[in-house]
Amino acid sequence: MRRSLAATSPSAASRRAGVQRIRRGRVDHPAAPYLLIAPAFVVYGLFMLYPLGKAVHLSLFEWDGMSLGVFVGAGNYADLAADGALRASFVHAGVLMIFYCVLPLVIGVVIAAVLSRARVRGLGFFRTVFFVPQVIAMVVVATAWSGIYAFNGPLNAALRGVGLDRLAQDWLGSYVFALPAIGLIGTWVQIGLVTVLMLSGMAKINPELFEAARLDGAGAIREFFAVTWPSVTGETAVALTLTIVAALKTFDLVYMTTSGGPGTSTTVPSYQVYYQAFRLHEVGMAAAIGVTLTALIFLINLVVNRAADRAAA
Repeated sequence: MRRSLAATSPSAASRRAGVQRIRRGRVDHPAAPYLLIAPAFVVYGLFMLYPLGKAVHLSLFEWDGMSLGVFVGAGNYADLAADGALRASFVHAGVLMIFYCVLPLVIGVVIAAVLSRARVRGLGFFRTVFFVPQVIAMVVVATAWSGIYAFNGPLNAALRGVGLDRLAQDWLGSYVFALPAIGLIGTWVQIGLVTVLMLSGMAKINPELFEAARLDGAGAIREFFAVTWPSVTGETAVALTLTIVAALKTFDLVYMTTSGGPGTSTTVPSYQVYYQAFRLHEVGMAAAIGVTLTALIFLINLVVNRAADRAAA
């Protein structure tokens, strides 16, 4: 009796009516979603869209950062396309994508599959160990690996120890091996991120799928391609997105290890932005490189995510 009285009391009815008015006025209103995201969009616009628009604006001028700029339209982009050294920096970034994206994905998936299916004890410890390179400052990583790659460093000492003295060299000073050497550092850094992402994805796979695959006579390899790999499509897209961005915006690693050398064999677009703006005082060209790099990152990640959506459908 008390419940029925409370439910039909004027205060309860007014509260329900108030909730319905709030829903009709704030949640069900067509403008409500836009009002809810407006604060976040304002922050995003101030710190992301406005600087990007300013960079596009600067890319249309020939400007040294101090004197009055001269409007050149798409001239900086034309010079970028015609300059072999600048084009080469984008090719170098493409090479780094192999080391930052492809190799970590292959290695990370294998490690995650072994750790998740072999029921390894202390899985949290292994996750932490693999993820450690992600939390170390890149300056520290670059300094440590510079010592490893040095002519008298541990890598050459190991080669000499097994009788491969003729292979010992200054790896970061080689026109041939400097870029792959930097790429391997990126591989080491990104493996942990990919492994952790894949472990989280594989942990959500229904064990009954593996049992069904075994009943059908599937071995470990067939089980991986039939069950494990299709189940981590979303995590694969995330891993590729993050590693592609890391590869294309690499600056500190190149700056600390080779400064774009020897010659221009390890220059990348991010380093060229710094070099053009602060060394050559060509701010307009630096902005053009930055805008082109941003567009490239956006397009590549758009293709990756579209492919992932189609694979998951």
